[in-house]
Amino acid sequence: MSSKSEDSVPLMSKTSVRSTVATSKSFRDANSIRGRASETQMGPSASWPRLTQNETRSLKTIGRNDSFKRRPVCYQAITGNSSVQSGTVQYDENTVAAINRYKYYSRLDPSRGSSLLMPDHVVPSQFFYPLPVTPTGKQSSIITIFSIWNTMMGTSLLSMPWGLGESGFGCGIGIIVVMGILTLYTSYRVMKSVGYIQTKGEILEFSDVCKKFLGKWGEYSAVFFSLAALLGAMIVYWVLMSNFLYNTVRFIFGLSHPLSNHTSAPSIDGTTLCATPYHGHISNSTTYHLSQNGLLLSTGLQSETDTFNEVWDQRKTVPFFLIILLFPLVNFKSPTFFTKFNALGTISVLYLLVFVTYKVSQWGFHLNFDPPPAMKDFLVPQFLPSFPNLTGILALAFFIHNCVLTILRNQKNPENNSRDLSIAYFCVGVTYLLVGVLFYAGFPLPKKCIADNLLDNFGHNDILAFAARIFLLFQMTTVFPLITYMIRLQFMHAVFGNIYPSLKHVIILNVVLIAMCILFAVFLPQIGTIIRFAGAFCGVSLIFALPCLIYMLKLKQDGRLTWPMIAIHSFIIFLGVANFVGQFLTLSH
Repeated sequence: MSSKSEDSVPLMSKTSVRSTVATSKSFRDANSIRGRASETQMGPSASWPRLTQNETRSLKTIGRNDSFKRRPVCYQAITGNSSVQSGTVQYDENTVAAINRYKYYSRLDPSRGSSLLMPDHVVPSQFFYPLPVTPTGKQSSIITIFSIWNTMMGTSLLSMPWGLGESGFGCGIGIIVVMGILTLYTSYRVMKSVGYIQTKGEILEFSDVCKKFLGKWGEYSAVFFSLAALLGAMIVYWVLMSNFLYNTVRFIFGLSHPLSNHTSAPSIDGTTLCATPYHGHISNSTTYHLSQNGLLLSTGLQSETDTFNEVWDQRKTVPFFLIILLFPLVNFKSPTFFTKFNALGTISVLYLLVFVTYKVSQWGFHLNFDPPPAMKDFLVPQFLPSFPNLTGILALAFFIHNCVLTILRNQKNPENNSRDLSIAYFCVGVTYLLVGVLFYAGFPLPKKCIADNLLDNFGHNDILAFAARIFLLFQMTTVFPLITYMIRLQFMHAVFGNIYPSLKHVIILNVVLIAMCILFAVFLPQIGTIIRFAGAFCGVSLIFALPCLIYMLKLKQDGRLTWPMIAIHSFIIFLGVANFVGQFLTLSH
């Protein structure tokens, strides 16, 4: 959103990117008639006389004309203390929070040309026009599928090869398929659940459904775990941005200091590293890496004690340097500017697919299921007991349950929602399998060398890896303020009843959030561990428990609850709990 949108706030739903207000005389006349129709039906008003016969005839014509179907209403910017002097209109904090939330959500959809409406229950009453016109969505099935795919694609993609390595090759492929089916089913249950309580003219979110069936604790649970997922994303982003910034500067430093003992000449086929400390059978200090000339063994990394490495350290200094870049951005009252870069997420995923495909084409496939004793480090296991590491990652990778309703709400053909949701999940699963299986199968070093961030398996001198890091760094720098904004909006509204109580409140909250991010970047910079715990923790509630509980309560309410249905959905809830508990059982991995 630009500064222009701050002067007039379009009433739109979460997935809209654009909304336009007609300025032609005919449209202004139509709105005038509608306003008078509203007054005629809602009661007499001295300022609005009854409609004439001609106006009534014009109104019916407008209702039949598609070009005059209800458009998003546009009115002056709302703040917590604003009022309309002429009409003495006061906006409560719930309206303020809803408007700002939808202003942010409206940027998530890459579609252009949608005609979407803000839900009626958050529109101030003075903007209701009781006309016999049914709004129609403009979002096609292709846009809906792409929106779901684009929303689910995230940092989990970088950890997918590592997750396969933690579960075993065959087992990992099976887990990705099974988790995709399970999460698709519970996401489908979320999509259907809103119909249990939705009334005409009212659009609800999943938290409203939880409140209806489970009371306040259900609503608070849905909101809390949504915030937890956002906080987990913040931490992962800070760790990754520290990593990308560190390696980007190292690459640039290598260009200016080609003879340095810790740099090498940039190459399109740079060194492939065993980035995670892998203790093979040769000695505890042996580290594998693959140069352009073949596989090498060394006794650890070179000692780097010069001034540059003392100042520029990935864990000790770089996470703090990020404060200079990001802290001013997260304190903005509105993150409008950063919503313009949403398309970068799609481009980054496509680049990673091309990047992995190119690397595998250079490596070839290395799948040795029965190696000789001398090559036992290169064994590709089919099953490993640390498989919960992958299920935890997938819980976050397939997580869209908190926003699926809004993405599907503006479907042009709502009867296709189930089909489109299934296709979107299929595309997401195929993307994860492509990156995970291709990288794992082609990786030429022992599979235990695969890092939880696949880019860590490439040296500073790799040009293609450098391009991926700098691109992802810029993309995450634009997304991070949006995530912080969403946490701030929900937290401040829940605690203070105001989305922006004061700059002091905002700064204190942001200091706490960024301090948590820095602590993880310094002491636990393993994104695989962070993602799997965040995914398993949030998944217990939003993916497994709440959708199944609400569905069983609905069946009970209708008198259709049977023991097989109880057993099936209780087992799904059990899998969610087991997934979370399993993350603690694999800490040694």
